[in-house]
Amino acid sequence: VQLQASGGGLVQAGGSLRLSCALSGLSRRYYVVGWFRQAPGKERMWVSCFSPYGRNINYAESVEGRFTIFRDYAKNSVSLQMNALKPEDTAVYYCAAQLVGTDPTNPDGYGYWGQGTLVTVSS
Repeated sequence: VQLQASGGGLVQAGGSLRLSCALSGLSRRYYVVGWFRQAPGKERMWVSCFSPYGRNINYAESVEGRFTIFRDYAKNSVSLQMNALKPEDTAVYYCAAQLVGTDPTNPDGYGYWGQGTLVTVSS
């Protein structure tokens, strides 16, 4: 199982970025894919998750309405479209995968992680 996150970069406040998490070795039937972020000196925080076939899609309150998670089945990836970015969105973003049935907002339940991609939002 491998996850590879990409798409981070530097953007001005109000701008947009799209992160992508390429998946390999996962069965789309059984795995939830989540995005987390970790700012310097802070704990890793759940951002969003996508359950098999998109039956359940959820967002943290801080990103609701600005971020959209979606699955690209052709590329076997899960992307996070981030709009109206704020300086407080600055963090390393990680994608992760876990089996369906555990709390998708708890990072401890995720067994597979991508390497992280840095998003920096300047004011």
